[in-house]
Amino acid sequence: MTPLERQKINLQRWVVGLAVVLFVGKVAAYWLTQSVAILTDALESIVNVVAGLFGLYSLTLSAKPRDADHPYGHGKIEFISAAVEGTLIIVASGFILYESIHNLVVPRTLHQLDFGIALIAVTALLNFIMGSVCVRAGQKSNSLALIASGKHLISDTWSTLGIIAGLVLIALTGIQWIDSIVAIVFGVIIFVTGYKILRSSLAGIMDESDRELLAKMVSRLNQHREENWIDLHNTRIIKFGSVLHLDAHLTVPWYLNVHEAHNEIDRLAGRVREEFGETLELYVHSDGCLDFSCKICSKSGCPARQSPFEKRIEWTVQNISQNQKHRVSTP
Repeated sequence: MTPLERQKINLQRWVVGLAVVLFVGKVAAYWLTQSVAILTDALESIVNVVAGLFGLYSLTLSAKPRDADHPYGHGKIEFISAAVEGTLIIVASGFILYESIHNLVVPRTLHQLDFGIALIAVTALLNFIMGSVCVRAGQKSNSLALIASGKHLISDTWSTLGIIAGLVLIALTGIQWIDSIVAIVFGVIIFVTGYKILRSSLAGIMDESDRELLAKMVSRLNQHREENWIDLHNTRIIKFGSVLHLDAHLTVPWYLNVHEAHNEIDRLAGRVREEFGETLELYVHSDGCLDFSCKICSKSGCPARQSPFEKRIEWTVQNISQNQKHRVSTP
């Protein structure tokens, strides 16, 4: 297990521990106040606990080394973890909406709002701190499980703040049905959060292309493009947990020997890792240039040039993904 993987697992343990503590606090606040809005917060905290435990399991499993049955590692479990978390959030939002509408029909009398407000305000602050730490760590390590946990905690913070605002309004006006309206609004917000997490996890399971990530990579390569990198095509990125696998074909001068071509691949890999770190695995196939490549090749002093250089083709997400070498289009 690498130090980065150990750090992710330890952070997720903190997430689980905090989720349990905050759940107990929110249940206590609901018991004291009988506020259905606080109940929505408590129900979401149940999701936090279950999802946190599953996230911890997924991070532990994804950190296992490759084996004969899993040659690409176990990182895909993080997508399943995020899918479970998103599904649980959606289910929780359903319970929240049901309870909120029921409370509109059969309202409850609220008690000790001042104490309840103070208690869940503390939970909001702790959620925001832990959520921000998780998102930053997840983005740094490309961990969908940590990012999902962090976004969930941050969304929980905003919903808690909204609930606090609603409870303050109830305390000032005495209008009790505001409690249910606040709960309905944040039940919908929680549903949207769950849907986004679920959608992102399914995209990873289905190996959907990450165009934002590709765009970052293309921008860096265009800025630091070397003259022996004549063409880049058939580029694909697949994510396995925190590890990115990049497949690409790099066109280099045909007369380079195996060691020279490999050096060009190493330089390209170095440029990409400057952006994404060591969580990236590259499988780059080198192609030799053909006669039509001369028109897009800016290499000076080329001993095999067949035609003069006409123009450089700027690499884009679209053209590096195509399964063919680039050439100057004819009118």
